[in-house]
Amino acid sequence: MLLRTFLAVYRAGSFTAAAALLGLSQPTVTSQVRTLEEQLDRQLFERLPRGVAATSVADELAAQVAGPLDELAVVAGRGRQGEESSEPVHLGGPAEMLSVRVLPALAPLVEQGLRLRVTAGLADDLLEGLRAGRFDLVFSAIRPRGRTVLATPLMDEEFVLVAAPAWADRIGPVACDDPSALHGVLHGVLHDAPLVAYAEDVPILRRYWRHVFHTRLTRSPAVTVPDLRGVMAAVVAGAGVTVLPRYLCAGELDSGKLVMLLDPDDPPINTGFLVQRAGAPVRRQVTLVRDRLLQEARHW
Repeated sequence: MLLRTFLAVYRAGSFTAAAALLGLSQPTVTSQVRTLEEQLDRQLFERLPRGVAATSVADELAAQVAGPLDELAVVAGRGRQGEESSEPVHLGGPAEMLSVRVLPALAPLVEQGLRLRVTAGLADDLLEGLRAGRFDLVFSAIRPRGRTVLATPLMDEEFVLVAAPAWADRIGPVACDDPSALHGVLHGVLHDAPLVAYAEDVPILRRYWRHVFHTRLTRSPAVTVPDLRGVMAAVVAGAGVTVLPRYLCAGELDSGKLVMLLDPDDPPINTGFLVQRAGAPVRRQVTLVRDRLLQEARHW
């Protein structure tokens, strides 16, 4: 019982989350972990303001007991053979990536019996939910830290500066290898073009300005839409200029609804990761989803 509770805390990253998974009270979980630490005469977890961090002793212990405990759980559950196939895979990620890439890739698996429960959100919130056991897999645009999760690089996003044809005509062509031309555009029509962003602090635009123009963007957006698909729709309609992942606007670029204003040799790139809890029990459906996404990502 003590080892089972320890493993739940190790996987969930907090006493509270482990208690919810085990159906126990948080004080009971805390007491059981302390009892195990006293028996081993070793500290297993470092208590943090939010959750716990596993020590190297905990890492070693988890490696020793996770397999046998999971096998016991499988044996105990053999009388409920249908539960594995009926349990949904809980998946989280940014709304745009889920809609454009992930769900189309997983659709064929639904016909084979896969059940999905999908949640869109910000990376930090989703990763916290993953550690707490609310998700099986999370697509994250940031590299997660800590020993409680495992992150596999899934795809690289290239960011492009785009506008509708009318704005592109006003700004004019720009030679990326001409610093004076870049400076002129930056302080000319582009400076006056309305910015469209998904957040008030324009993080993607700020990164593009810093990486390509080597300057700090201090302007506020004219339009904010908390979904990059909405940002793209506004820019296609002529609302202004924005920076988007190329995968999201590839069709609009091909059709001419959007025009790429610059084509730098070194565009900003962001790596997306497929993340799961370290040492989580092996589930066939979760493995199926993970392998499918890794396979499909080769063509993204």
